[in-house]
Amino acid sequence: MAPHLLLVLRILFFLTGVSDAQSVSTVSHVSIKQGGSITIPCLYNQRYRNNVKYWCRGYNWLGCSTVVRTDHPKTSRKTSISDDINQRVFTVTMTSLSPNDSDYYWCIVERNSKADDGGRLQISVTPGTPELYVDQQQMTGVVGGRVTVLCYYSSQGSSGRWCRMGGPCVAGGHYGALDGTCVKLVQEESRTSNGYVLMVTMSGLMIENTGWYWCEKGDLQMPVHITVNQPTTTQSTTTTTQTPTSHQGSLYRFYTSQPTVTTSVPTDQNNGGTDEMQQEKNQRLERMFFYLLKAGSALLFLLCTIIAVVKFRENRHQDDTKDALTPESCFWRNLPTVCTKYFFPERNNNTLSVQNIMNESRQ
Repeated sequence: MAPHLLLVLRILFFLTGVSDAQSVSTVSHVSIKQGGSITIPCLYNQRYRNNVKYWCRGYNWLGCSTVVRTDHPKTSRKTSISDDINQRVFTVTMTSLSPNDSDYYWCIVERNSKADDGGRLQISVTPGTPELYVDQQQMTGVVGGRVTVLCYYSSQGSSGRWCRMGGPCVAGGHYGALDGTCVKLVQEESRTSNGYVLMVTMSGLMIENTGWYWCEKGDLQMPVHITVNQPTTTQSTTTTTQTPTSHQGSLYRFYTSQPTVTTSVPTDQNNGGTDEMQQEKNQRLERMFFYLLKAGSALLFLLCTIIAVVKFRENRHQDDTKDALTPESCFWRNLPTVCTKYFFPERNNNTLSVQNIMNESRQ
């Protein structure tokens, strides 16, 4: 189809009114070093599984230039596209990036009877160190194990976050849970890269944790894909971390200096089943402890609040009682103990007779 005719059709679709909510999502801004590569995930709605997807360059969607499509040869020079209909994500990989590749791009799903649906992002290619980056975009773990992702950034600013694509986020310096898996984020200064590092640890992994995530710092994101596999016959270490580079600081060295536990799983199916059951049990106990800790904190806060309210009301009642009493009212109300407390505190006993109270009050 001629480019000008395609543009006319897009404008007609837009003007004829498509009120559907946007059903394609992706990151908003990524920063890549010159000569490097990047893989961008584009999450789409279930109803678009069989639709054609394409990658388009340009600030405005109506006038963007198509780079690569899933129904044509899926590679165009240094850009390729692939579609995973089970995960409902199509990915675009760009290699050998140069500053000329800095621009706005679109993840778009083609629709026959309506305007195409898409999401826009910005790609910035820099000759120096990117503002936010990771050493690897692809991480692998095993069920019951854990993975650690190191996200590097140039300025401290606001706290970073770790997000599941299409799902919730966990803020830096906090514990959280994503899809039932515990997540811990620690932010530290990197002594070797003149910047900072956000260490993300996901423990108690499950098959459901397979998918795309991203580190977020300000308006920048860096996508990371995590694949969780079943343990093999010989499974070593439950910890998977990124490969060390010269940019990594003392925080990484401290973490990797911890002892590594190696376990051997027999090939016998019965023993394998027992180990898997034990892993699942440990995982449930870990999640149960996490939620009990949160519930206990909430209960303690509620208890402290109740005690404070009761104490406040008691003090206020005593003040009101004192303001309302006089020695004469003690006589008529026969309250020698209360009157001794408020009018004769120097006495060590509370057994004043009513007559003594009256006599002392007249003096």
